[in-house]
Amino acid sequence: MTATVLRTRIDGLPVYGLRHLPDLPPVDTVALSDAQTLGHVHLSDPHTHEFFVVAYFERDGGTLRIGSREHAVAAGDVHLLAPGDTVTVVGGTERLGSARGHAVCFSPAAIGAQGSGGPLSWRAHPLLFPFAHPTTGDAKRLQVPADERAAWTARLQDLADELDERRHGYRDAVDARLTLLLIDIARMAPRSDDRIGVDVEGILTEVLEFVDLHYRDGISLRDVARAVHRSPGHLTTVVRRTSGRTVQEWITERRLAEARRLLVETNLAIEEIGRSVGYRDPSFFARTFRRRHGISPSGWRRAAHA
Repeated sequence: MTATVLRTRIDGLPVYGLRHLPDLPPVDTVALSDAQTLGHVHLSDPHTHEFFVVAYFERDGGTLRIGSREHAVAAGDVHLLAPGDTVTVVGGTERLGSARGHAVCFSPAAIGAQGSGGPLSWRAHPLLFPFAHPTTGDAKRLQVPADERAAWTARLQDLADELDERRHGYRDAVDARLTLLLIDIARMAPRSDDRIGVDVEGILTEVLEFVDLHYRDGISLRDVARAVHRSPGHLTTVVRRTSGRTVQEWITERRLAEARRLLVETNLAIEEIGRSVGYRDPSFFARTFRRRHGISPSGWRRAAHA
């Protein structure tokens, strides 16, 4: 689990953040049925945070106070907590009773939403729209249909497993699972515009699947655009607006994740690793790796085995 850390206090209210560990995604999960705390956060005490929370409940039970309003927890509830929202489990975590469920915590950087526009710049990110605007009049709360709840539970457990087991390629798996989770939330949330439509969501899914299958082949934006039957310019706009990253950034992240695994788990030459993940030019591979991680591929290997 990525630990939480107390950042500051505002009028006595603790403000928590996620401690970013080296080369780990700024994403965390917790089983709500077992949670008395989330890292150092005591859930029964009023608190706020710098990160986002998606809290999904599988069963009825307990009450949440979000801001000044209290909400009885119902099966299928999805509560969306944005940075700065104040939340309390009324009566203590034991009052959640049989509610059960999962919370997914992540920083804006997890989906490339921490731009140069300041701490509120995430509000312009299309996948984070539901966190900024009430979905049911007075609360950022959604309801998963009964026939989809088992799939939601399985999806969130898969995300937790990826973070716990850290199998090779897990960082990309976490990125993709979080992005698809947020797309599903955007689908469920009523909105006054159509910045994310069914077609756009389908395009992003196709892009992620194609990149995962073909990143070793030296693919480019044009190859991905051709595969999903869109122009490169249109695809660039859609993917950036939907996920906060460009197509090329998704390709690079997938290649470097596999390169990191090979550097640690094999004795392959650096140049061979670069070629195997889609970089024909060893110098370009080394520059790209250093730019992303602040260290050379050989330095990464030495540090891993130190």
